[in-house]
Amino acid sequence: MPTVETVRGPVDVGELGQTLMHEHVFVVATEHLDNYGRGAWWDEEFRVADAVAKLNAVAAKGVRTIADPTVWGLGRYIPRIQRIAEQVPGLNIIAATGIYAFEELPHQYRFRGPGTVFDGPDPMVDDFVRDLTEGIADTGVKAAFLKCVVEEKGLTPGVERICRAVAQAHVRTGAPITVHTNSHAKTAPLALDLFAKEGVDLTKVVVGHAGDSNDVDYLMRLADTGAVLGMDRFGLDVYNPGERRVATIAELCRRGYADRMVLSHDTACFMDYYGGAWDDSRSTLLPNWRYDHIHDDVLAALRDSGVTDDQIEQMLVFNPKRYFS
Repeated sequence: MPTVETVRGPVDVGELGQTLMHEHVFVVATEHLDNYGRGAWWDEEFRVADAVAKLNAVAAKGVRTIADPTVWGLGRYIPRIQRIAEQVPGLNIIAATGIYAFEELPHQYRFRGPGTVFDGPDPMVDDFVRDLTEGIADTGVKAAFLKCVVEEKGLTPGVERICRAVAQAHVRTGAPITVHTNSHAKTAPLALDLFAKEGVDLTKVVVGHAGDSNDVDYLMRLADTGAVLGMDRFGLDVYNPGERRVATIAELCRRGYADRMVLSHDTACFMDYYGGAWDDSRSTLLPNWRYDHIHDDVLAALRDSGVTDDQIEQMLVFNPKRYFS
């Protein structure tokens, strides 16, 4: 049985169980937190305890694994996640590597690499590979998948370079990829075309935020490449109401695509995008944007729409297992 790296170490892929394929524990930028958050809206011990409680609660409902695509640009800080993982023994947390950027490269890579002042191999590739094969910083925790973004402005020079570096790290290691896409701007084909040209196995690519679209023909074209559709923003009704997400998944299941979809919420225990207003704003504006919404509400709605238990198990268990195998 192949294994997959988690924050607590490798586990057999057969032990991943029900997996939410796109969830964050925290989205907290270190510079923002250290300069403006501490003593204002961030209390380390409270936030760690809150995360432990929320993750233990979703584990109690049957979730055994979350894939956390928090990378550079979203505030990845593994020591904090290690603390939490040790207190949530019933849940695997899978870490990622890559860069979350909509347009430009981080300045730390902008002047090094192909076609730059310091021309040569792209240092991003080695950094990503190191995270996957040796571990992230000095934590000993290995990433198990890669993350990049193709947003509304498409393949800007910075975004293209990040995506190529992610693709090359995949080719060197076999690690799967999750790519954030904009469904309304239909940017996923740009990412998949680039990956294909770089030699990526498209069956190892999750098209993030595909579930924001209800264009079934568009989604089928993506899935027909072999890629997996990330139906991963349940509870974020501002992008697509939940009942429409359910109807789209049910239609795709009827058309035979249950083997190319995964489910999730893209939520977090805390995001510093909202500062101290996070708890109140989420509970009032987005009350369903929580880790247990799928198990509490969505699965029943899918069944009522004709999705079978076997198809639900396919999306929650077998497709994640195949992705990480």
